[in-house]
Amino acid sequence: MKSILKIALTSTFILITSLQANAQASKYKCMLQMANYMGEGAYIVVSLINPAGEYEKTLYVMGDDKKWYSSLKEWNKFHSKKPSDISAKTGASVTGGDRSITTIEIEDAKVNKGYKLRFESAVEDQKYYVNDLEIPLTTAGIADKTEGKGYIRYVRLNKI
Repeated sequence: MKSILKIALTSTFILITSLQANAQASKYKCMLQMANYMGEGAYIVVSLINPAGEYEKTLYVMGDDKKWYSSLKEWNKFHSKKPSDISAKTGASVTGGDRSITTIEIEDAKVNKGYKLRFESAVEDQKYYVNDLEIPLTTAGIADKTEGKGYIRYVRLNKI
């Protein structure tokens, strides 16, 4: 009986270890260049969007004052329903013409599976862009420089 229990525990351990190995993630250096605009610093959130077009995960937030998160309206709806600790994923807001370099982590299993990275932006007393920029989470999409539609001029990702 004890040997059966040992075999079952060992098998369970091997299964859990192999599942964790399959959930590997890669780190990417994210270089974001802002467009020239007048006004306060932009709050930008980088989200993982699933193939159905829904928010799945917050990858990074540029702007650490929580009172302004409501200006990122669509993301804030998601974040309010599924609050998570994003303190390790936050940095300073970015102003017009500035450049920001951050590191984001993306699960390898999400690449080439219909997912996207969405960059949502808002500036105090100015227009809100729910989809300032989207990058298809494909091998080619990650390698390309992607142009923004609002406060973001472009974003470029490089695997670290």
